[in-house]
Amino acid sequence: MIEERYELAISRIHLIKEEETVEKPFLDYFQKMAEFAIMIDEIRNELLSGRYQNADLETLRNWNHRLYEDVLPDHYDTSYANPDYAEEILGKEYGKLLSFLYTELRGTIVYVFEGNTEYLDILFELLIEIYNQFEESIPAAESIRDTIYWCASDYCDVFVADRIREQICPEESFATDIILNQNLDDEKYLYQFGEYISENELKTSRYLASLPEETIQKMADVYTEGYRIGFINTGKDLSKKSVVNIRYVLGFERVVKKAIENFEKMGLRPVIYRAAINALTKRQHRKIGYYGASANKQYDYDHKDDQALFLDKKFIERKLEVIKTTYEHHRDMAAQFAGPACMGTFGEEPFEPVQKDSACKLSEKQEELSLLFDGRHSQLVNEYIPGDESSFTIIAYPVPEIGDQYEEIFEEIIRINTLDAAIYEKVQQTLIDALDQGEYVHILGGNGNRTNLRVQLHKLQNPEKETIFENCVADVNIPVGEVFTSPVLEGTNGTLHVSKVYLNGLQYRDLEITFANGMIADYNCGNFERDLENKAYIHDNVLYKHPTLPMGEFAIGTNTTAYVAAKKYGIEDKMPILIAEKMGPHFALGDTCYSWCEDIKVYNPNGKEIIARDNSVSIQRKEDVSKAYFHCHTDITIPYEELKSITVVTAAGTEITLLENGRFVLPGTEILNEPLKNYNK
Repeated sequence: MIEERYELAISRIHLIKEEETVEKPFLDYFQKMAEFAIMIDEIRNELLSGRYQNADLETLRNWNHRLYEDVLPDHYDTSYANPDYAEEILGKEYGKLLSFLYTELRGTIVYVFEGNTEYLDILFELLIEIYNQFEESIPAAESIRDTIYWCASDYCDVFVADRIREQICPEESFATDIILNQNLDDEKYLYQFGEYISENELKTSRYLASLPEETIQKMADVYTEGYRIGFINTGKDLSKKSVVNIRYVLGFERVVKKAIENFEKMGLRPVIYRAAINALTKRQHRKIGYYGASANKQYDYDHKDDQALFLDKKFIERKLEVIKTTYEHHRDMAAQFAGPACMGTFGEEPFEPVQKDSACKLSEKQEELSLLFDGRHSQLVNEYIPGDESSFTIIAYPVPEIGDQYEEIFEEIIRINTLDAAIYEKVQQTLIDALDQGEYVHILGGNGNRTNLRVQLHKLQNPEKETIFENCVADVNIPVGEVFTSPVLEGTNGTLHVSKVYLNGLQYRDLEITFANGMIADYNCGNFERDLENKAYIHDNVLYKHPTLPMGEFAIGTNTTAYVAAKKYGIEDKMPILIAEKMGPHFALGDTCYSWCEDIKVYNPNGKEIIARDNSVSIQRKEDVSKAYFHCHTDITIPYEELKSITVVTAAGTEITLLENGRFVLPGTEILNEPLKNYNK
């Protein structure tokens, strides 16, 4: 039936390409859509025959460019995938709808590589159904919207259910087969995923191929060992698990292949699922899973809120029902899921999006529904994959776009990711001993930084056995180098400011956030001319559309080696938050580091229990879990050069200075200044 549906659909689309039964300007749009679908049919035939897999490198490059050409920056201005262009040509109402349709249709690129003919059927039939409405006369825009809505609702049980299965079932891992069975010495393998391949992926693969086998093994070992130790340090039993999710960026297959071998020795099989690309399953423009290059980050950003076309109460209830039914059906497999092991990248040019009125946006009511869905979805996931039984790890490496010194920087990051944790453990304990004496910590910016914050600390009942801060020595969160706590919200007040920061793929300039009793009271940045645009930018991408967020974490980064490396190579604004958070004090907006695991006792290496795992928001889980979590955690770091002082203030009013003018001054922590001495400002 699936093949028959496909043949009927593609035959009809061939006719659309030749017909002129639709009025202008819509005729050009539908002919372009037909051309795209016919191209997908052409690549499908190449794949089914084996000609694509056996093609030479130049042919594969040409195919990759052809598939993504329409959304590349040089062509995007006249692409119907661009909502501005679609609105200009097709009108305001139809522009949004038909630009969305094309964006969803572009998902067929990866579906055809995965051999998922059912998904091709669904999207080709949607195109035909909407085309048919334009044949007699131009239909009402609401009629098109209804068609999109019912397609999303009807096929929710296909796309959403499949998404859950591929996240927990190793048997459904398309990428694993490529990684384990393709010749990784031949870069042609990169073109078998269906993702856009840029110079970053090609050069990364080539560079890793040039490294000694022991270096690749070392990279894999620090990645998988961090994962294993994360279970040990939190008292969780890894032996009960059998599945690990590997998330990475294309080009790192050599390391991933070694990691798979390491995980297998732990009794874990990999699931490696692709980052979502359709509006039913993706989370805005963020990529969770494996992925290649972004053909155009503005395109990704333009379509981050496409679900606005169908998001309503009825739809989220339908989606939640599908999620619950699917998890229930795969309950045993979900219980075997150990958590994600993430290998990220950094070094791309910071991206500042253009805000477009033509792009889909959630209404205020839809934002509320979206937050409601996130809350209930998190509860469902925690029911079948309990947070107190799973863990994670995360590590990052640079991509060639970082600059001419890429190989040198890469070697430096390998060194940073494998620093001696024992040295940091001792020094960080010295910091914690001072912090444990405090009632609050005062953070003051310098050199133009306007930060002036008071962070309230939990009170210790038994200082001999309890502590406020966790001594982070590189397990789940690589590299080493921070002490962190969940602040007491009440009494945490003031302003956090940073001149420039890169968060979740987006750049912010002069980001300023004001806290009142630990909750965000105001915010702004300097990215756009109008304050309204700046606030909307932060609201959407830092607050994730929440009206406010708590300060979920306060930490002091101690990795001065990473800081000096960033300065040496001029890559401060390109460092991932994973490393940047270790390069100064940082503050997380959203949930605490212990979300969904607050009741698990956690201990520092010295045996003291970390008691600061809750705040007055997260503790509400005991009465109403929907009020306890925000499903986000975004770290913002103040670099050392923008720091005047960090001072611990005791209940008696005594001040203990930890850092002054960007240098560690607490006795016993001076060794952290050694890398800084070699840095010439």
